[in-house]
Amino acid sequence: MSVAMVEVEEVVEVEKVVEVEEARTVISSEEFRKALRHFPAGVTIVTVRAGDKIHGLTVSAFASVSAEPALISITIENRHKAYPMLQEPEAAFAVNILGEGQAELSNRFAWVKDEDRFAMGNWSSAETGAPVLTDALAWLDCRIHARYPAGTHTIYVGEVVASNVPHEEAPPLIYWNRGYRKLRLHDEPEA
Repeated sequence: MSVAMVEVEEVVEVEKVVEVEEARTVISSEEFRKALRHFPAGVTIVTVRAGDKIHGLTVSAFASVSAEPALISITIENRHKAYPMLQEPEAAFAVNILGEGQAELSNRFAWVKDEDRFAMGNWSSAETGAPVLTDALAWLDCRIHARYPAGTHTIYVGEVVASNVPHEEAPPLIYWNRGYRKLRLHDEPEA
């Protein structure tokens, strides 16, 4: 094969790579958020214990991972105060699933900066020492099973070591399209 032919083949390969890269379209973070705000989500307060420090924050990026073993996941922004705490080796967290009447508590853990977020609500602890909301719809107390970096966030997989469902039939707090919503079953009449 001649040198000129090798150069032509390399040029063709480079052009193919450029075409593939141009075909990948990355949406803006604004477009991404606009699309995702149309996905309704339950609202939780995630509480973290690392040594003698505790912290809590409102989180909707929560999911079930496995029933056996019992695993869940939360996703936390790397710039958040909870991130360095969750990176500590003995850190633990609890997920407190909020009921329809707990929007004020959700807002407190989302926005309050300078005062004790835990001054509102009935708090206790279970197996790990992470605070659990005793009047939540349900809570799950977790040891960290795994940590996965993901862009600007980290996904934490928690092994559930204790849980409780204080209010089995109460409706959940729902967040959709920039606001809290109420769950309405299809067989219920509209108000």
